[in-house]
Amino acid sequence: MGKQRFWLGVVMGLTVGLNTLSPSWAGDPFRTNNPRNINGDTEAAFRAWFQEGNYPEARRWLQQAEGSNAGEPMVYAMLAALAYTEEDWSGLDAYGARTIAAAQQLLGQDALRGHLYLAVGQFLQGAAGFRRGERVGILLKLQGVFQSLDQAARVAPNDPELNLLRGYMDLLVAVHLPFSNPEQTISRLQAHGAPRYLVDRAIAIAYRDLRNYGQALQFVDRALAVSPDNPDLLYLKAQILYRQGGNDRVALDLFNTTMSKYQQLPLYQVAQIDYERCLTENRIDRGDRDCPTRLSNIRNLARSR
Repeated sequence: MGKQRFWLGVVMGLTVGLNTLSPSWAGDPFRTNNPRNINGDTEAAFRAWFQEGNYPEARRWLQQAEGSNAGEPMVYAMLAALAYTEEDWSGLDAYGARTIAAAQQLLGQDALRGHLYLAVGQFLQGAAGFRRGERVGILLKLQGVFQSLDQAARVAPNDPELNLLRGYMDLLVAVHLPFSNPEQTISRLQAHGAPRYLVDRAIAIAYRDLRNYGQALQFVDRALAVSPDNPDLLYLKAQILYRQGGNDRVALDLFNTTMSKYQQLPLYQVAQIDYERCLTENRIDRGDRDCPTRLSNIRNLARSR
C-alpha cells in the first residue's frame, strides 16, 4: 500500500458514515441513543457514498447541503475527502479549513462533535500540507489532532462516532508502524464503534494490510452482506483475493464487476482498479499486458478534466 493510498485511507476513514435512520432524528448514522440532528441532505450523501458507493451522487447531495448553509462540519469533511480522491490539493486544504470553522461554531452546542471535527479538520489540513512537503507542519497538526480527540473523549469516551473515526485512524497507523498493537485497536473498535458495516470495513482493510487474508475476507463479506453492490467493497474483496492467491479468476470477476460501475467512482480510483485488474489478467494467462501504461493513461485523463 503506497503512501498516497495510505493517506487516502486515513482521510476517508475520518469522514465515513452509513445511513441508519434513528427514530428521533433523521440522519444520524452513528447513534441510537442521544442521536444528533444531522440534516437530510447530509444523510442522503451518506447513503449515496457509503451504502451505494456512488461518488457523483454523494457530491450532488453534499453541494446541496453546502448551499443550504447547514453548518454541519461533516459536510465539509466529506467534500475534503472527495477532493483528495481527485488529487485536488487546494480543495482539500480549503474544505479542511471549513471543517474547522464549522466545528468551532458547533463547540458551544455539542462539545463532543465540535472537538471531534476540529480533529478531523486539522488532520485534513495536515494531509494537504503533507502533499506540499511540509513535514514539520504535519507533526504540529497531528499533535493538535490528538489533543482534540482527547478532549472529545473526555466528553463521551464510548461515543460510537468518536470511536469509529478514531478507530479508523488508529488502525491505519497501527498496521504500518512497528511495535504497535492492531489487535487491541480492533477490539476497541468492535466494542464501541458504529455502524457495524463500517466497523467491518475498517477491520477488513486492517487485516488485508496485516496479510491475514482469511480474517480480511470474513469481515469484508460481513460488510457486503449490507451493501452487496458497493463497488468499493467489491474492489476490496478482489484485492484481498488477489493478494491471498489461489482465487485469481474469482478476483478477476470482482475486478470486472467493479469496473462495470466505473461511472460511480473517481477516475483516479478507476485507474488503480484497472491496473490491479490488468495484473490479475497477466497472472492468470501469463500475459505481458502493459499495466503501468494503462494506469498512466487513465490518470492522465483524470488530470485533463
